[in-house]
Amino acid sequence: MLTRNCFLLFLWFYFEQSSASPIHSPPQPQSRLGKDHPRSLVGPSPGRHGGNTFQRVKRGWVWNQFFVLEEYMGSEPQYVGKLHTDLDKGDSGVKYTLSGDGAGSIFTIDQTTGDIHALQSLDREEKPYYTLRAQAVDIDTGRALEPESEFVIKVQDINDNEPKFLEGPYTASVPEMSPVGTYVTRVTATDADDPTYGNSARVVYSILHGQPYFSVDAKTGDIRTALPNMDREVKELYQVLIQAKDMGGQLGGLAGTTTVNISLSDVNDNPPRFSKSIFHLKVPESSAVGSPIGRIKAHDLDIGKNAEIDYNIVPGDGGAMFDISTNEHNQEGVIVLKRPLDYEMKKTYTFKVEASNTHLDPRFHNFGPFKDMAMVKIYVLDVDEPPVFSQSSYSMDVDEDTPVGLIIGSVTAQDLDVGSSPVRYSIDWKRDLDSFFDIDPVEGTISTNELLDRESIAQHNISIVATKINNPVLSSRVAVTIHVNDVNEFPPEFAIPYETFVCESAKVGQVIQVISAKDRDLPPAGQKFTYKSAQDDQKTKNFTVRDFGNNTAGIVTLHSGFRRRTQELYEVAVVISDSGYPSQSSTSTLTVRVCFCDSDGSLLTCNAEAIFLPVGLSTGALIAILMCIVILLAIVVLYVGVKRQKKKETLMTSKEDIRDNVIHYDDEGGGEEDTHAFDMGTLRNPKAIKNNLLRRDIKPEAKAPPQSRPPTSSHESSDIQNFIHQRLQEHDKDTSAPPYDSLATYAYEGEGSVAESLSSIDSPGREGDEDYYYLTEWGPRFKTLAGIFGERSESQSEVTSTAPTATEDITVENRH
Repeated sequence: MLTRNCFLLFLWFYFEQSSASPIHSPPQPQSRLGKDHPRSLVGPSPGRHGGNTFQRVKRGWVWNQFFVLEEYMGSEPQYVGKLHTDLDKGDSGVKYTLSGDGAGSIFTIDQTTGDIHALQSLDREEKPYYTLRAQAVDIDTGRALEPESEFVIKVQDINDNEPKFLEGPYTASVPEMSPVGTYVTRVTATDADDPTYGNSARVVYSILHGQPYFSVDAKTGDIRTALPNMDREVKELYQVLIQAKDMGGQLGGLAGTTTVNISLSDVNDNPPRFSKSIFHLKVPESSAVGSPIGRIKAHDLDIGKNAEIDYNIVPGDGGAMFDISTNEHNQEGVIVLKRPLDYEMKKTYTFKVEASNTHLDPRFHNFGPFKDMAMVKIYVLDVDEPPVFSQSSYSMDVDEDTPVGLIIGSVTAQDLDVGSSPVRYSIDWKRDLDSFFDIDPVEGTISTNELLDRESIAQHNISIVATKINNPVLSSRVAVTIHVNDVNEFPPEFAIPYETFVCESAKVGQVIQVISAKDRDLPPAGQKFTYKSAQDDQKTKNFTVRDFGNNTAGIVTLHSGFRRRTQELYEVAVVISDSGYPSQSSTSTLTVRVCFCDSDGSLLTCNAEAIFLPVGLSTGALIAILMCIVILLAIVVLYVGVKRQKKKETLMTSKEDIRDNVIHYDDEGGGEEDTHAFDMGTLRNPKAIKNNLLRRDIKPEAKAPPQSRPPTSSHESSDIQNFIHQRLQEHDKDTSAPPYDSLATYAYEGEGSVAESLSSIDSPGREGDEDYYYLTEWGPRFKTLAGIFGERSESQSEVTSTAPTATEDITVENRH
C-alpha cells in the first residue's frame, strides 16, 4: 500500500512539472479504478480581466489520496485528499464541486482549494468504498472548465472484528474404539475484516478444552480423535472447546470460541450376559398351549441393534415341551408352552437357554464368544381339573325297532387329580332338546327312552356331561352320535303313477310300459326289486310282467286284436318284492287303456266318442259345433219373426251418411238389425226378384235406367250362385250408385272339398246303407274316418252319422 501511494505521488509531481510547457501537457493521472480521463480544449482562454487568447492546451485532474482510515476517532475531520486541475492558476478563479455517495454528509470539499475531508467515522464492514464525482467550474460564469470525473474513496481496514463460528455449537459423533486420527467433524470461523489487507482476517484454530481425547487442525479446523480405544460404555459424551484467533494467532489478535459436543456411537463390542445362572419358574398345569409361562433376560451393554439377542433352547430334557422367542421391545426371552402339562404325569422340567447377539462385528471376534447360557427349571403346579372322557367323541348304532329301555352303549370319564373324585353322568337337555335317550348317572350306560324311526330322524347327536362329586363346578362334555339303522318295514311300490295304453294294432309280445319301484327303507347294499304278474294262475291272460333284472320290468302283451268297442280298459296286477330281511312285497294295479294309433305306433286318440266323430274332432269341438248350430237356428227364427212384423226399410236413411256398406250375417243373435241390409227371402225365392230392382243400401237421387238381366231360373232349387252373379252385374251397371265399394255378405253353403259333402242336405234321396270304401282312397288324413265308417259297415250299426253342415261366409265385393 505504501509503495502504491509513493508511485501516485511521483506521478502527481511529474504532471505538475510538465504543465509549465504550453505545448506539451503531461498525460492524465490514472484513478484507483484504472480509468483515464484525458481532457483537451481548443478555444479562447478567458483572462481574469477580460481579453481572450486562443491556444491549444491539455488539461486534467490531479489528486493525491484515495484512502480513508476506518474507525477514525480524531477531533478534526479526517483529511482524505486534494482535487486540482491544471486550469487552476491559484488565483481563486476555479470552483470545485463534489457529488455522489456521501457527498455533503460524509465527505466535504473545499471549493477553492479542492481539499476533501471525511466528516464521520467510517466502518469498512458496513461499506468498503464510496464512489463520487468531481467537477471544476468557472467561479464567475459557472461554466464547466472540465467534464465531470468519477473517482473512488476506499475505506482502509483495521483489525476491529474477531472471528465468529456462525454454525456453532456443533454436534458430532464418532464410533467408539476408533483408532487415533479418526476424522470427527470440521469447524469454520469467519472474520469480517479485509482478507486482502494485512493479517486481520487470517484465522488459526486451537483446542482450549478437550485434550487429550481430540485434536484440531490449526488451518482447516478438522477435529480428529487423539486417544485409541475410547469406550462408549465408559464415557459416551465429550464437550470440546475450540478457539479461532485472527492475526495468524499473534499477540494482539482477536479470538472467538465455539463448543463441539462429540458422542461415541455404539459398536458391538460386548456380548450378552445373564444376570444369574439358573431361573426358576412355576406354571399351573392348566396353562393353555401357546400361552407364555415365563420370561428370562440377558443383558447387553451395547445399545440399538448391537444389543439385539436371539434366545434358543438347547436340546435336552424338557426342551420339547417349551419354546422361546425374543420380545423386540425389551429383548426379553419369552418361554411359551408347546404341549399340555399334566401334574400327575410330570412335575418338573429342566433345560438350558442360550443367548447370543444377532448382529456380530468381525473386528471384535478376538474378544471371545458373544453368547451366554443359563439353566431354566420349571415347576408344574397341581390344579383341580374336570373329569376326562376316555374318548374325544363316541359313535353308536341302534336299530329303529329297538324296544324302549334297551342299552345301546356307554361312556366313561374319570378324575385324574390326586383325590380321584367319583363322576356322575347326565344328558345336556337344554342344549340338545332330545328325549329319545337316557343315561345311567353312575355307570354311564345309554338306553333308548322312546321308539326310534329312521325315516323321521336317521341320526341323533347328544351331549353327555360328566361332573365331579366333590366339585360340581368342574364338568366336561363329550359328543355322542347315534346312528339309527334301517329295518325292512315298508314294501316297495310304483316309483310314479303310470298312464299306460295299448294300441289296437299292438302285436303279441310287445312291451307297452316299463315300470320301476321305490322303497322308503334304506338297505345298506342298495335297493334290489323283483317283479312278477299276479295273474299267473288265471286261464285268460291279456298281459304279463317281464322282469329285466335291473330294478325295472316291462308290461308285455300276450295277444293282438285289442278293440276299444269290445273293452276299453284292462287292469294288470304287478307283485313287487324287495331284497330286505325279511322281504317285503306289495301288489300294485296298473290300468291299461286301449287307444287308436297310426301305423308306426304313435298315439292318435284314446277317447270313446271319437268312434262317432270325424277325424280330428274332440268332445270340445263337437260341443262348439252344436252350440253354433243352436245359435244359427235361433237367429233364423228371430229373423223370420221380425220380418213378419216390420216393414222394409232402406239400408241408408241419411243422405249425409255415405259410408261403405258392409253387411255380415255370421253374427250371433243380431235381431232386427239383420233384416235391414238384405231380404233373406230373396235368396230362398229367386222368382221374387223384380225387373227394376233398386239398391237398398243408398237412397237414389234419380231413377235408374232399366237394367237388362239374364233370365232367371224357374226351378226353386236352382243354384243360388247364379242369383249372386246376377246381382253383381246389376250393381256394376248401376250408374246411380256412389263411387265406392259396396260389400254384401250372404249365407251360402260352399261346395267344400273334392270329397263332396257328407250331409244329408246334399243327398236328400239317399237312404239306407252306403258303401264308404272310397274314403280310403282320399289319403292318410281320412284314414281314421274310413276306419270309423268301416266298422259301422261291419257291425251293421243303426246309428246314422249326420255331419253338421258347415256354413261358410261368402263375401261379395262390388267395385265401381
